[in-house]
Amino acid sequence: MSPVHTSQREDRVAPAGASRPGRHLRPGVSRRRWCRSSLLLVAAAMIGPPKPARGASAVELDAKADHALKNLLASNEGARSLAGQAKGVLIFPSIIKGGFVLGGAYGEGALRVAGKTTSYYRSIAASYGLQIGAQSFSYVLFFMTDGALEYLKKSEGWEIGVGPSLVVADEGFGKKASTTTLQAEIYAFIFAQEGLMAGLGIEGSKITRIEP
Repeated sequence: MSPVHTSQREDRVAPAGASRPGRHLRPGVSRRRWCRSSLLLVAAAMIGPPKPARGASAVELDAKADHALKNLLASNEGARSLAGQAKGVLIFPSIIKGGFVLGGAYGEGALRVAGKTTSYYRSIAASYGLQIGAQSFSYVLFFMTDGALEYLKKSEGWEIGVGPSLVVADEGFGKKASTTTLQAEIYAFIFAQEGLMAGLGIEGSKITRIEP
């Protein structure tokens, strides 16, 4: 596993370590980050401002988050090992990704602290290039430190890859993970019904709170 340690100002990659399970997020140079930010602005403009979750929609989102988290925990040993230690768990039960030249990905999720929903967030990402069709996936973030959880709560819009160190779990994560190797602040699991999805990145996704 090779975690990414990042600061609030720039991405920087820590030396790879075989004892750390997962795969790191590759850092982007300043031009890539500028292009990605521009695409995010375009995607956000297309989607519009965040809509508050109301009544039944919040209940529905909670139900979907429950289902996604239960599926992950039932099928992944690594996720189970983190669940009991995490300070908070952010669950995005359905991210829809699609497009042709200008692509985007969007979904809404729930933050759980001590097993209870405390707030709701949206995840938005944009990409440019030939991409045909659409796909749906889920992802869950396990916040392992109070500092990482507070960073999420206080940020007006958190871009994954900037801020707390984050590791994307791979298929071998459960076998390698232990209390001595769990050194990242956040662990991400990207999955669909068939299991973890290799090669699908969430770097650059922007997470913003939506008020219920």
